[in-house]
Formats: sequence, C-alpha cells, structure tokens
Amino acid sequence: MANAVIFLGLLIFLGHVFSAIFSRVRVPDVLLLMIIGIVIGPVFGWLLPSDLGPVGSVFASLTLIFILFESGTDISINTLRDAWKNLAKVSLLSFVLSVVLVGVLGHFFIGLEWNASLLLGSILGGTSSAVVIPLVKQLSIKKENEVVLVLESAITDVLCIVFALAFMESYKIGGLQVGKIVGKVISSFLLALMIGVAGGIMWASVLDRIRKVQNSMFLTPAFVFIIYGLTEAMDFSGAIAALAFGMVMGNTEYFEFSFLKKFSRDGMMKLEPQEKAFFRELVFVLKTFFFVYIGLSIPFSNMSALLYGGLITLVLFVMRLLLIKIIIGKKTPSYDKSVMSLMIPKGLAAAVLATMPEQVNLQRGVEVIPGAETIKYVTYSVVFISILFTSILILLMDRVPLLRRFYSFFFGKISASQNTLDEQIQPSENETEKQSDIFRVFSKDGDDTQTPSESETAIENGDEPVQTNTESDED
Repeated sequence: MANAVIFLGLLIFLGHVFSAIFSRVRVPDVLLLMIIGIVIGPVFGWLLPSDLGPVGSVFASLTLIFILFESGTDISINTLRDAWKNLAKVSLLSFVLSVVLVGVLGHFFIGLEWNASLLLGSILGGTSSAVVIPLVKQLSIKKENEVVLVLESAITDVLCIVFALAFMESYKIGGLQVGKIVGKVISSFLLALMIGVAGGIMWASVLDRIRKVQNSMFLTPAFVFIIYGLTEAMDFSGAIAALAFGMVMGNTEYFEFSFLKKFSRDGMMKLEPQEKAFFRELVFVLKTFFFVYIGLSIPFSNMSALLYGGLITLVLFVMRLLLIKIIIGKKTPSYDKSVMSLMIPKGLAAAVLATMPEQVNLQRGVEVIPGAETIKYVTYSVVFISILFTSILILLMDRVPLLRRFYSFFFGKISASQNTLDEQIQPSENETEKQSDIFRVFSKDGDDTQTPSESETAIENGDEPVQTNTESDED
C-alpha cells in the first residue's frame, strides 16, 4: 500500500516536471508519460490493465469528459464562426479517407474480409481529444486552427462510434443499412448538442446561487458528469454534450434570454478564474494517469500487430499531409498547417471500440465478427505508434532543419523560431498562469527573479507589445 501511494505521488510530480520540460524544450509530456506506462507494464510487468479492472475504462471516460469540458470553455463563438469551413472539410474528409485507406490495407495486407476491414477503418478514422487538446494548447498556432483541431477530435469520435457500431450491427442482421447510419449520426450530433447547450444555459443561470453553497467548486464538473451520463443513456454522444456545455459556459453572452432573469438577477454567470484554474489542475492530473494507462495497454507481445500498426500509421500520416496541403488555404500560416498535418493520434474511443468485436463473439459463443482479436491488437498498436509519431515529430519540428525543409516544401517557408517568437510577443493565458518555480528550474538563464517583460506589461495595459532584438523570418 505504501509503495502504491509513493508511486502515485511520484507520478503526479513527474507529470508537472514533464509539462515543464515541454514548455522549455518541447519534449511532449504525453510521450514521457506513455514511456512510464510501458516500463511498468509491458517491460517489467509490475502493473497490467487487467489489474485495474473496470476502474481503468471508467477513469479514461472521466478524463475525456474533463478535457472536453475544459477545452469548450476556451472556445470562442466568434472563432468558431471563422473556423467552421475548415473544420467541416478537415473532419469529414479526413475521416472518410481514413476509413477507406485502412479498409483497403486491412483487406489486402492483414487479410480481413471487407466488412471487418472497414470496421477497423471506422475505429481508426478519428483523432483523440485526450491527445490533441493538451498538445495544441501548448503550441503557438492561431486560435481558429486550434479550434479546428479540438472540434475535429470531438466530432470524429462520434463518427467512429456510430460507424463502428453500424458495421458490427451489420454482422448481426446480415446487411449494412446506410440510411440508419446517416440518421444515427445526425441525431447523435444534434440532440447531444441540444442537451449540452440546454444544460449549460440552465447551469449558468443558477451559478450565482450555487456558489453560495459551501464547498461548491466541484458541483460544476459534477453537473457535467450528469449531462454526459444522461446523454449517453439516451444513446447520443456524451462527448459532444460535454463540449457544448463547456462552450456555453465560456460564451454566456450569446445565450442571454429575458425569461432567464427570473432565475438570476445578474444574468448568466461565467466561470471565475479560480474555477478555471481548478478544472485545469484536474485535467492535468487525469491526463497524467490516462497516458500512463495507454502505455500499460500496448501489445508488445504481438509483433505482427505492431508491424501492421506501423504501416497503417505511416499511410494515415501521408494521407493527412496531402489532405491539409489540398484543402487548407494559403492564408493559414505554414507552421499551423504543419501542426494540423501531424494531428492524427488515436486514443480512447479507438481503444474502447477495438474491444467490442471480441465481446460480441464471446457473448454469442461463436465467431460472429471474424478477425476480432486482430482488430483489437492492430488498433492498440496504431494508438501507440500514432501518439509516438505525433509527439516526436512535434518535438523535432523546431530542432531538425531537414524536417522543416520537408514541411516547407509542402506548405511554404517555416521558421525554426516562428512559434517561439509568437510566444514571446504574445504569451498565452495558460503559459502566463502556469509560471511557477518548477518552470524556472528549466530556464536557460537560471534567473529566479523573473520580472514581466515590456511586451507582457504593454499587453496588460492594452497597448501594443514592444518587440526588442527580434527579427521576423516572414517573407
């Protein structure tokens, strides 16, 4: 018991250290956390996913809820209005092409029949909110492009779930019902969106009264759990509902209605800075354990699954690169397009869906879905390798000139310090709030008595930031 408590404490501490390392030298903390999971799980066998029982999947769901909600509070409706076209193109085209390409690879290389290979494609068609959101929040890209990546991860999660379940259902009924799939997608999106928005409006209207309750800080995430659970119980997307709830809480000025004044004299209330800081810390701790759990689940005993997973990941990265090159306009900065082309990591939804075909076979007592075990292990391999590739390529983007030249060939000139310069001139809210002693440990100059720069002071006063000793690399 004592060893377990010590391990948990060390893990949280290391999570903060890894986050500090990312901020300074851009070694992604998710990669380091996964390595810890691999070491204590597949390498030494100290802890296995089966040792956690149902706690592992429940914990992963809690992580997803918190990440989506907290991210939603930072999304501006105005930014979403500017980004919706790119969002629609990237989300839908990336999902469809991923399903088709993985389906072809699954049939001709892995040897799955067409329905099973398209099922595998549906499982791997999306991106992981739990991976994408923490990464993009620590990278200096334009807000509308960050919104595209965040919302894409939530939308494609729904598409993966609906299409994968539809392909599994086709084995039970003997055919694929396209109309039913389309109807399920539309209802899952729209009704989940309505539930999330309604819940957010209601909660923002009574939040001033809720705050008068003693120890009320955790009541907001508790209500998010209720919204998520009710939406899932109605067979809609709880993830979309949680995201919509957060967006309402971050944009209450767009949802002010006269009839709500009877519930709150001061109108709808936004989250206060201390509440946002509390949720951010919860997300940080949950994210730390989630990626360690992913590392525990990697099937290193199945080498053929790892090889197939590597092949699928490579094909998906090439597809994404060409897709972003074709559909994203020239006005988008080259660095942003490079980041968008890298953001195809798989995660929670894929890992959960991958276990379902095997469960169907066990429940029926016969092989209803052929190749179920292969689907599971290949999916786990793609989850690990895609997160590994994304993390390493983001790390190397600022450090390897050859890699920058490669992406510059597709998207235009990329400066090695382009994103770093942006951070110096206009630091993000998260970076400003996260300044602490642990970050100074990794500072290059070792100065423990840091004072606000002239640019930061100017921004706080509403003036134009002052640039000193910097040169622009833009043409």
